[in-house]
Amino acid sequence: MTQDVEMKDQPAPPLSQSSSTSPVLQHLKEIGTLIETGAYTKEVRRIVRAVRHTIALRRKLTASVLSAFLQHILVSGSDVLVRLSSYLPKDDIHDMEIDTASSAAQAPIKYSFPELEIYSYLLVLIFLIDHKQYEEAKSCASAAIVRLKQLNRRTVDVLAARLYFYYSYSYELTGSLSEIRGNLLALHRMATLRRDELGQETLLNLLLRNYLHYNLYDQAEKLRSKTPRFEAHSNQQFCRYLYYLGRIRTIQLEYTDAKESLLQAARKAPVGARGFRIQCSKWAVIVRLLLGEIPERTVFMQSGMKKALRPYFELTNAVRIGDLELFRNVAEKYVEQFSTDRTNNLIVRLRHNVIRTGLRNISISYSRISLADVAAKLRLDSATPVADAECIVAKAIRDGAIDATIDHGNGYMLSKETGDVYSTNEPQLAFHTRIAFCLNMHNEAVRALRFPPNAHKKEKESAEKRRERQQQEQELAKHIAEEDDDEF
Repeated sequence: MTQDVEMKDQPAPPLSQSSSTSPVLQHLKEIGTLIETGAYTKEVRRIVRAVRHTIALRRKLTASVLSAFLQHILVSGSDVLVRLSSYLPKDDIHDMEIDTASSAAQAPIKYSFPELEIYSYLLVLIFLIDHKQYEEAKSCASAAIVRLKQLNRRTVDVLAARLYFYYSYSYELTGSLSEIRGNLLALHRMATLRRDELGQETLLNLLLRNYLHYNLYDQAEKLRSKTPRFEAHSNQQFCRYLYYLGRIRTIQLEYTDAKESLLQAARKAPVGARGFRIQCSKWAVIVRLLLGEIPERTVFMQSGMKKALRPYFELTNAVRIGDLELFRNVAEKYVEQFSTDRTNNLIVRLRHNVIRTGLRNISISYSRISLADVAAKLRLDSATPVADAECIVAKAIRDGAIDATIDHGNGYMLSKETGDVYSTNEPQLAFHTRIAFCLNMHNEAVRALRFPPNAHKKEKESAEKRRERQQQEQELAKHIAEEDDDEF
């Protein structure tokens, strides 16, 4: 009996020691248990939940907590534990001696799942990036990718997708993004062969980002066009894909498709992704201006985005007024911001839109005006402003931007009188656009309601089977009734 009492009292010391464990370490242990359970039962949703909980603890990670967690979760003396511990600073590890002792007092894990190993790489990599230890982060990410290539488990795919992102991000922070382009292509090929669709989405976006970082738009479009598309598994990755697609379409002068992609990416982005939505809004504003549209004022007054979109608001105002001098001043004032946003070459294209808008305002205000006055009002800074104004007016008339004629002998522009708008083709074009939209929506609805082929035959077969079953039941009931009559 005394031995039984002693056995019951033994678990008390570990409880008192575990009470000194920090809440962050305790949460990490719970996440490790969740990953272990998901790996054992092959439930990917548990791994997804573990990654989501890790993001919430990201800002609370310390070197001492990570060291204690690695010693708890990994096999003691393993190569992975030694390698990951070498990346952590040694100064702060002594603060968690009590926690390490408490974890050592607990039952050790005899077998470490590969998911726990990859998760440990991911935790250390996030910690190194947050503490701006980029060279160590590159080394850690490269070691994690080498280990990841040896694994082919569906429960690792979620962790691998996050690891791919931070692998590329660590090289981007050190300015050596081109070094891993071949490795990313190999990883994408491996994910395709393993049918890892989440990994394919992530790696495709990383490759597009890699190409666009070096302005390799042609190569990015070739990769995008030859990559098979499937249903998106991650909303974040789908938003990134739409953003990169919008940038590619913009450079290729396909402004309508670019506008739809950028606006859709901004709408689908999470509320917390403010920086991403700001970047999408910047490119969308430029694309709309290139299309001849003027964005609404509410676009620039969104919560938390007013300061970031201030340069584009002033740019939009200059395009709306058609003042070439104001447009030039805004472009020079925010040249550093536009260079950072990689929109400088697009703003150069806007110069023609500014000139066309100013010319349209002049044609509305004056029935006849000399080409010299047109050049003065447009503020053309060239050696031959009158000749340039004549060419600009002629091109605008040919494109249909203004309704006017040029008297080359006297050197003036004669605007035609604007009559009733309903006597022109504009209402007809507007109605045509609306009717085409309604017809397109009707056709899509009809296609959505279309029944699968040979559906009536399946219903006919099921009806025949139903009649056979009813006939068999009737015969069985009749046979049972006859047997009952025989018994009586």
